[in-house]
Amino acid sequence: MCPPTPHDSEDRSEPLVSVDAVSFGYTSTDVVTNVSLTVDRGEYVGIVGPNGSGKSTLLRLILGLHEPDDGDVELLGHPARAFAEREKVGYVAQDVTENTKRMPITVEEVVLMGRFPHAGFGRVTGTDREHARQALQTVGIEHLADRKVTQLSGGQRQRTYIARALASEAELLVLDEPTVGVDAESVDAFFDLLGDLNDDGMTILLVEHDIGAVIEHTSRVVCLNRELYFDGDPVAFADSDALERAYGTTVRRDDEAVVS
Repeated sequence: MCPPTPHDSEDRSEPLVSVDAVSFGYTSTDVVTNVSLTVDRGEYVGIVGPNGSGKSTLLRLILGLHEPDDGDVELLGHPARAFAEREKVGYVAQDVTENTKRMPITVEEVVLMGRFPHAGFGRVTGTDREHARQALQTVGIEHLADRKVTQLSGGQRQRTYIARALASEAELLVLDEPTVGVDAESVDAFFDLLGDLNDDGMTILLVEHDIGAVIEHTSRVVCLNRELYFDGDPVAFADSDALERAYGTTVRRDDEAVVS
């Protein structure tokens, strides 16, 4: 089970993410063009699209790391760029940076970082450690608490970062291609974990290159290639021509063609 998260003062019907007619470009060419979508509490949304389609840029706009050229982005009811309660959003990036892999700290210390916004005067309390312990237990790596991050596999590191988000009492979990560099067996277990977290009420927004995994595991698919090509049910997505239009070619998922 996820550690309990208080929502006493919040409108439960309000979307956690609202993207309204957003366009953005690093140069004069848009990377994201007139995209609108919302993510409601409890949803499990997968974003797919070809390389360079704007998926990660859209996540950065949602997280408030970029200002849209046009349109508006709200996060938990506030303008994303001005959103201050960052502990409510857990972000798990691709596991590709060497600096991350060289961090000389333990798994428990990483997870306790999620408690810093809650720790009075920066002092970690017994309550904070209990939240961290529960989070580690939830993601199945409590036995690795004392292990250095440098000694973890890719899948174990990603579970550590999810545990950090749970310890912070995040309401939204945002993941940007988290299975890059993770072995196939660990990927299956990783998606099982995300499914369990979603069943327990965690809202998940996932960018993932594995189209088959997104169709199989998420409750909603968003297909993006600068503009929005599809937003809806995974089965309807698999049966549509959105992939062919977005990718411009036949795309395969595992051993079967999604588009012929």
